[in-house]
Amino acid sequence: MSGLAIIETPDGVQLPVKVVPGASRDRIAGLLGDALKIAVAAPPEKGKANQAVIQLLAKAVGVKRQAVEVVAGHTQPRKTIAIAGVTATQLRAALSL
Repeated sequence: MSGLAIIETPDGVQLPVKVVPGASRDRIAGLLGDALKIAVAAPPEKGKANQAVIQLLAKAVGVKRQAVEVVAGHTQPRKTIAIAGVTATQLRAALSL
């Protein structure tokens, strides 16, 4: 199960995510093609869903919230997330991929 398209950068990693806002609870739902599917309870308004995704990923990977950033797709379901200070191997291990 290594279909997640992780890009290593000098600062850390970038990965594609598909966000499903308005879910019953926050959770990482697994892979959807080459993207990580993340369901969050927050609505898709005023960046609330983005913040929920950042918080969920930071907790799952074991980094500070400041290390996780939405770098593309701020208003789209498909986003690119950057996580500083981790390698692709560390990310796969943290997410059990």
